[in-house]
Formats: sequence, structure tokens, C-alpha cells
Amino acid sequence: MGDRMHSVAVYNLKGGVGKTTSAVNLAWCSAVLSSRRTLLWDLDPQGAASHLIGDDRTVKDEARSIFARDVSPEKLVRPSRIPGLDLLAADHSLRGLDRMLFEIGKAKRLKKLIDGLGKHYDRIILDCPPGLSETSDQVLRAADLVIVPIIPSPLSQRAFAEVQNYLDGRSGRHAPMLPVFVMVDRRRALHKQALETYPDWPVIPMASSVERMAEERLPVGAFDAKSPAAQAYAKLWQGIERKLASQKGSG
Repeated sequence: MGDRMHSVAVYNLKGGVGKTTSAVNLAWCSAVLSSRRTLLWDLDPQGAASHLIGDDRTVKDEARSIFARDVSPEKLVRPSRIPGLDLLAADHSLRGLDRMLFEIGKAKRLKKLIDGLGKHYDRIILDCPPGLSETSDQVLRAADLVIVPIIPSPLSQRAFAEVQNYLDGRSGRHAPMLPVFVMVDRRRALHKQALETYPDWPVIPMASSVERMAEERLPVGAFDAKSPAAQAYAKLWQGIERKLASQKGSG
């Protein structure tokens, strides 16, 4: 590997903001466009990312056992339906993960697991559960970069500020955060206004091809590469790679 492994978390306080869509599309960009050995780690108990690109094999409730050291993460990793992209799937056992992490009192357990997996991958994309919890706390500290998908509205910007304030108020380092406008409809005055207020934030347009992902069970780039959404994710991924390259040597 030319440079060290980097992990990218996709996170928001709220659900329903295109978090999983972004994680899956960015993982595809990493594996297919950048030819990186990529792992998508689904940490959301709802398991939407696992459903989108997984192989439908029935999974035992083992996802949480990785954290208890009962099972090594490598044993649960399996290929996704996309060449070059592996999946560490979610299951219902993750619902109790916060409590378990709190009880075992290992604040850096997730970081150690990511570092271990990093021997096999160039990029690890983490689809995080929404909300402020022990799991998200560990992810936000372990990742090299946190992508925060935001629907353009005054409340969404407030949610981003909340995450920043929460992290800045705690001791210890946390990963740099990159807010990304998603589901953008430039015809809507509220959206236009938000884009004018934050012109530097990357933009992913509202698109029927993104909605088709659930039907196709593939990332947008795999079935509609020329669509504005696929191109926007590709451009976002290039920006992420530049940011990660600029972190080289740090940490």
C-alpha cells in the first residue's frame, strides 16, 4: 500500500438524512473509482447498508461479539456484490452495543478494531447509527474523517453545530468533520438559501437514481454512472481523498 489505511465515518444526529446512501456510494467510489481495497462496516442496527449491497445470507446475531472479543472481525467480513468492496454487516445484536461498550469501559475498543482491520484494507467506510451514543462517540474519535450529510434547512445546520459543540466540549481529539448537503433541490428557496450561505459545502442533488438504489440494490455509480448524483458522489470522493492525503504523516 502506498499510504496508510484511512477510515471515513458517515454520521448524523438524525436518521433519514441520506446517511446510508452516502456511505454505500462513497464505499463504491473508493473500491471502483480509486481501486482501493475497501471495507464498508455497517454499525447501524437497522442494517440498511448491509441490505443494499449484502448477499442476503441470514446472519446470526454476531455483529456485537466483535466488540466483546468473542469473534475476530475478519471472520465476519464477507464480499459484497461489488468487486473490491467487502462488507462487515449489521444485525440486531448491535442494538445492545452502547450498553456493552459502556459496561466494559473500553473507550478505544472501536479504534483498536479499525486499526486491526486496517492491515487488510486501504479504506474503511463506517455507516454509523444516528444519535449521540457510546458507539458514535467511539466512531467520531477513531475515524480520520467524519462526513455529515445534511438536508439544507436551518434545523439541519443546527444539528451539525450541535455535533461540533458536543465534540469540542469533550476532552481528547476528534476527527475533522465535513458537512455535505444531500437531497438538494435548487428550485426550493430554502435549499437555495442554504447553499448560498455555505457555498463551500459539497452538494449531492435530489435524484430519482438515488431513490432507485433500493430497487437495484446497488450504488448509483453501478447502474447510472452518468447521472448527476453519481457524478456528485465521485466528485465528493475525490475531495475526501485529497483531505486524507493532506492528513498523511499526521496521527
